[in-house]
This record gives sequence, structure tokens and C-alpha cells, in this order.
Amino acid sequence: MTSSVGVQAMVDQLGAGLGKAVLIEDARHQPLWWSRQGAIDPTRMRSILEREVHPAAVAVVARLGLARATGPVRVAAVPEAEMLARWCLPLRAGRDLLGYLWVLDPDQSVTEADLPALVECAELAAATIAQQRWTGQAREHRRATLLAQLAAGEDLDAARELIRLEELDPAAAVLVSSPPHSGGWELPGDLRVHLAGSQRLEATSGPPVPLAQLHVAVDRARVVLRVLRAGAVLEHPRWDALGGWHLIVNAPDELAVADVHPGAPALAAPGRADLLLTARALLDAGGDVARTAQRLHIHRTTLYYRIERIEVVTGVNLKTGADRDDLHLALRLWAYRNAAT
Repeated sequence: MTSSVGVQAMVDQLGAGLGKAVLIEDARHQPLWWSRQGAIDPTRMRSILEREVHPAAVAVVARLGLARATGPVRVAAVPEAEMLARWCLPLRAGRDLLGYLWVLDPDQSVTEADLPALVECAELAAATIAQQRWTGQAREHRRATLLAQLAAGEDLDAARELIRLEELDPAAAVLVSSPPHSGGWELPGDLRVHLAGSQRLEATSGPPVPLAQLHVAVDRARVVLRVLRAGAVLEHPRWDALGGWHLIVNAPDELAVADVHPGAPALAAPGRADLLLTARALLDAGGDVARTAQRLHIHRTTLYYRIERIEVVTGVNLKTGADRDDLHLALRLWAYRNAAT
């Protein structure tokens, strides 16, 4: 576990090992931990004793782009900012800047071989700051932000930060469900994220995916919900139980419904809602008249009348027509595209 005591001990150890003054400050340049070893300059003295930073020193950080550095950076002496030569290493949690680690090195005796120790100290400090920072509502807000980033697309930094924030297994996998499942973490659109293995559930998104691939599970869950809005009757409302609906879901945008069968848009014309509903129900039932009449709660005589009208409108023989499958696919594609919202 990380702790302020642990960071201070490592700062002291680093300072003693290098014989240099070490300082860790937050993103606003407020000192958090510092060592007793080594010479210091006026900027360091002011930072520790007065808890303020010379504007010229802040300008140096901005001018050199130190907040964007990906490793230790040697900073030359800046007399006008009362700064001796030093090393700088930004502290991050994902994309967020948490602070800086500074090692004064006026005689430039810190070598490349010493840098891993700086990195190790910076990583512990970043983890500790992040752990202390994301508590209560702030932690919940950060978790929601990270989940939103992961739901939008692959983001390895966000995944690593969420793993640290929630103390997860680095190999954590996730599922996405829609009601009635409870628990997990909430996402927009009435979806919830669950850790694989945290509970037994048939997730809407299907099999678990790595945390960094959360967006894949979210997209799959949304597709399943859209298929259900399109009128699909699924024994299991899951991505891995869509069956032939996968063909509908993956149909290219340039494929028009009429290209699959012109009878579908004809049935979707105004004033034919009863025919459209009946055609869908009959084809979904495999042509079973009794089951279709029962599902629609209509008399068989009414159903036969509608079937005759459907065959006239579409030109398809619903009993033996070879193009029944084409009409069925076209009706499903029309329904899926109209269930986009």
C-alpha cells in the first residue's frame, strides 16, 4: 500500500543515496515531501519555507514543456529564476498531471544510472497522491470520468489509472449489462459495468473483455438493446446470442433496405402498419399461422386476410415463395435502422 510515510522514506533514501536535495511538489508547485540532503537554491528555499514559487521558475517549467515530459529531464541553471541545475520528472496518473519530482544537481554528478531510482520514487509518489486525491465524491467522479473515457475508445492510460484507483487485478476483465441487473458501475444509457467474476450474470455484452477494451463491451450491449427495440425475440438477450441478427447489425450503410427486398419499404409505407407487423410476426414464426395469430391476438380469418394483402403488396408468396428469406432480412434491416434512437 502507498502512504505519505512511505514516500517520505523513499525521498530521504534517494536524497541520501545521491547526496542531493530532493523535492516532490504538487501540480501547483506546493511542496509535499523533501529531503534534508544537499545544497539548495533560493527557489527551493522559498518553496519549502514560504510555500510559494518565483514566477520566473514557473515560466521555466512552462517554457521547457516539463509537464509533458515522459521521463527525467535535465534542466540547466536559470540564474534569473534563482535556479541551480536540476533534474525534473513529472508525476502523472493517466493523463492527469499530479506534480513534479525535482533533484538539485548543480555539479551535474547525477548519471543515467541514477535515473531509475528517480523514476521509482516518482511512481510511488504519483500513486500515493492519486490514492489520497480520489476519495469520497472526488473518487467517484474520477471513476466516472475514466469509465467514460474507456467507453469512448481504447485508452490504456485510463485503464491503468482505474486499476490503481480501484485496486483491481491488472488483468481485470469487464462485462456490460442493462437492467434488471444491479450493482457494478453506472454508465450513460442505463448500462452498468461489472467486473468479470464479481457475480454470475448473463451480460448483455456477452463474454468478458479486458478493461482497456470496455468500449467493445459497451458497443455490443448497445447493439443488443437496439436489436431488441427493433422487435427481435431473443431467448437470451446477449451479444453472443444474436444469431442471424449479426448479419443485420454488420450490414454496410450503403446497402439499402430495398436492395435486400423492395417489399420491405412497401410494407413500411404509411397506412400499412398492420401489414408490416403481421409480416414480421409471421416470418419470425417460420410461417406458423397458429402461433402468429396467437402472438398478434387476432382471429385466423383476420390473419389470412392480411397475408393476402401482404402478398399483393410485396409480390412474395409467404407460404412457398423463394424470396421469403430476402423479405424477412429486409424487414429486420428496416426495423434495426429505425431503432437507432
